[in-house]
Amino acid sequence: MQEQIVFGAGTIPVALPDNVITAPPGLSTTLTATEDIQASIQKALQNPLGRPPLHEIVAPGSRVTIAFDDPTVPCFAPVWEPAIKLVIGELEKGGVKRSNITLVSAGGIHRKFTRRELAKIIGEDLVKEFGYRLICHDAEDQSNLSYLGTTRNGYDVEINKLVTESDLTVYINTVVWRGFNGGWKSICVGLASYRGIRWHHTPDSMSMSMNKNRMHEILDEMGELVEESIGKDRIFKIETVLANPLQVHTVWAGDIFECRQAALELMRSELTPRREILKEKADIVLYGIPNWSPYAAFSIMNPMLTMISTGLGYFGGVIEAMGKPGCTVILASPVPDVWHHEHHPSHKEIWEKILPFYRDPYEIVDLFEEDFAHRPEYIYKYRHCYGFHPMHGIMVTHPLKRLRHAGHVMVAGAENPSLVSHIGFEYARTVEMAIDMARERHGRDASVAFVKYPLLTCRE
Repeated sequence: MQEQIVFGAGTIPVALPDNVITAPPGLSTTLTATEDIQASIQKALQNPLGRPPLHEIVAPGSRVTIAFDDPTVPCFAPVWEPAIKLVIGELEKGGVKRSNITLVSAGGIHRKFTRRELAKIIGEDLVKEFGYRLICHDAEDQSNLSYLGTTRNGYDVEINKLVTESDLTVYINTVVWRGFNGGWKSICVGLASYRGIRWHHTPDSMSMSMNKNRMHEILDEMGELVEESIGKDRIFKIETVLANPLQVHTVWAGDIFECRQAALELMRSELTPRREILKEKADIVLYGIPNWSPYAAFSIMNPMLTMISTGLGYFGGVIEAMGKPGCTVILASPVPDVWHHEHHPSHKEIWEKILPFYRDPYEIVDLFEEDFAHRPEYIYKYRHCYGFHPMHGIMVTHPLKRLRHAGHVMVAGAENPSLVSHIGFEYARTVEMAIDMARERHGRDASVAFVKYPLLTCRE
């Protein structure tokens, strides 16, 4: 069987066994694209769920924060600029002066983005007009964070003061994908400090599940505390479901919970749980890795992002869903050996000093969280040099949890085999050789599931 498999910046031909099971990755939907994004956003703003329209909520003199997803989200549809401008228009109907509006890129502990980078998603006009009233959230700026206490189960909640001190915060979410994005994640991650983020960004909690999502259960509990502290009516949400990464399907506005439930209901109607895609789980799970990571937006990939974050993380949900316990996972990638030390300042140290010796993400967190969470040189680079927070580098290792299910991980086609062995994976020169090696382990009749991931590229 001749197939094409994603391989870095392109695809390569592969000869697969005739009995291979070709499996969809569970990404596509039948959703159609809206013909008019502006009209869809305007309709949502005029008919909000569980909230009055924006112009009825505000008054002359109101101070308003408009927060929005940062460029790491996998949305390439032009959502940001029209949404921000339409929200401003609704606020002006209520008497709000533009000088009383602040724009915030809500990146949590992601890196800050330059004004030139932000202009590519929200438009040059808004960047020029808002000047210093356009900021990136700073999760380490204690003077601009509000600690709200702990939830009923002891989770710390600490968020940007703009949320607690503004009369209204409008959050523009640009994509809800499965159960991962949207809801209270926007506020309690995008506008939070590591003190709060650490509770739900663990190897166990981060999930794309549309049902019983542990991460969002914690986030919802945090959201309850936010509303108890500042009032239920001081956050207004815009939630977006895409037809595909380039086009919008539907937009909702209003109450955080109601918008998320509407988005989840649509997702459930469109997407089959991955564990139900194959009737029988396979001995070998095969897929290609593109040069794509949300954390390489306006940046570059490195071996950690390629093999761990994207390879086992974002693309690795199929491992438990489609592979038997002890299965062999084959990743196809050239694994570029390049590093952006400004954007990913802690990655090389983690790669060189931690990953050769520790591959259990729970152990990595236990041993190194206290150090990396407070390392002054890395915190400085996060706050002032457009670098990811040092603990984000530790979080990049979380997908190694898949090694508890997969018996072996092989990387086919890596240009430098030593990068593969560096983290305990096995190297094969070609995909065909990797399958043969895996079948020597599992038996010549071992079943192979080939997951056809699409070719993706990073935001440039």
